Amino acid sequence: MNKPTLLLATLSLALLAACGQKDAAAPAPATTVAPAPAAAPVAENTLGKTVYGKTCALCHAAGTAGAPKPGDKADWGPRIAQGDDVLYKHALEGFTGAKGQMPARGGAASLPDDEVKAAVAYMVDQSR
Repeated sequence: MNKPTLLLATLSLALLAACGQKDAAAPAPATTVAPAPAAAPVAENTLGKTVYGKTCALCHAAGTAGAPKPGDKADWGPRIAQGDDVLYKHALEGFTGAKGQMPARGGAASLPDDEVKAAVAYMVDQSR
């Protein structure tokens, strides 16, 4: 065998011998593209869902008195565009508009502000 062939054969054997071995001390290979971060799971708004089911669904599920149904993007779109503060104000204080009425706190006078807001957020999330 001549020298170049012997050298090539030796290098090939050395590479093949190292193929199946993992060195714990070896650093991970550098990458030029960072992997995309995993999407964080969206926490379910359980408070809003519960309040919606107990109070808001009485009107919103059926569209009573012009109440927009959750998931109806066409009906919710203009409302969502007004911003959360307007939606919260209408839900907390009540509202009479061209399409109907929203009683203050959905008619549940003792419902705390944070629960009203959670229910509004739940319906908005269903309607985006």
